[in-house]
Amino acid sequence: MSKTIRLTAFLASNQLDIKQVKAFLELKPAHDSSTELFYKLNEEKFQYYFNFGVVVFTGFTEEEMKVALKTIYQFQKTPLATPLRDEFMVAYEPASETKFEFDRLLTSKLDEKVLRIAMFNLAQSVAIDHHHIVSESLLADVKRFANELEQTGNLSISRKNMMRFLGRALNTQNDIAENIYIFDAPDLVWDDEFLDKLHVGLNKHFDLRIRFSELEYTLRIIEDNLTVFREIYNQRESSRLEWIIIILILFEVFDLIISKILHWF
Repeated sequence: MSKTIRLTAFLASNQLDIKQVKAFLELKPAHDSSTELFYKLNEEKFQYYFNFGVVVFTGFTEEEMKVALKTIYQFQKTPLATPLRDEFMVAYEPASETKFEFDRLLTSKLDEKVLRIAMFNLAQSVAIDHHHIVSESLLADVKRFANELEQTGNLSISRKNMMRFLGRALNTQNDIAENIYIFDAPDLVWDDEFLDKLHVGLNKHFDLRIRFSELEYTLRIIEDNLTVFREIYNQRESSRLEWIIIILILFEVFDLIISKILHWF
C-alpha cells in the first residue's frame, strides 16, 4: 500500500535544553542522548528534538505543532522571533527502489528508523540554513566596514561595537562547531546497510557537506577581515598611547623648565 508522509522541521531557537524537555514531557523516548530526544507517539506520529534548537514533526497537524513549540518555549535559549521552517516528503512504494527526487524520498521500506534518519538530515539542513542566514548578515556588515575603509581610510565603528561584532562572529562559529555534526552518522546506521545508504543519500540530497563547506568559507572570509580590523584598532590604540606618552613627557619638560625659571628668580 503506497503512502506519503510529511516531515516538518522548525528551528525555533539557538539552543534547546534537552534535559529539561525530557523531564517536562514525562514520556519515555524511543531514543535519547545528551543532544537528542526521539519520541514515537504511535505508528505514524513522531517528534524529534535537537539541542541546537530544531524540532521535527511527523504526523502532527498544524495546530498540534504550534502547541508543541509553545510548550517548550521556556526551554529555548535565544528564541527566534519567527521559527525557520522546512518540509520534506517520504513516499512509500513497496516495489520501488530508493530514489531521491526534488522534495521527497521514494523508498520501498518505511519504519521508524527510516523516518528518524530522514528527520535527522532534515534537522541538519534547517540548522545550516539558519547559520547561512546569520553568516550572510555578518558578511554584509564586514563588506560595509571594508567599503568604508576603502572610501575614507577609517573605520567609524567604535571599539566597543567592534568587539561586540567580533563576539557575535565568534559565537556563530562556536554554535556551528557545537551543533552541526554532518560528518557523524547516527548510531542506528552502523550495522544496517540499507540505513547507511539512506543516510548517505539524504546527506547528498540536502547538499549538507557542500553547504557546510560554503558556510566555513564564508566564516573564514569574515575572520580574515576581522583580523585586519583588529590590527587597525590595535595600531590606533598604540598611536593613541604614544601621543599620551609624548604629552606626558612634554608636561614633565615644561614643568622642569618652569621650575628652573622660578628658581632663578
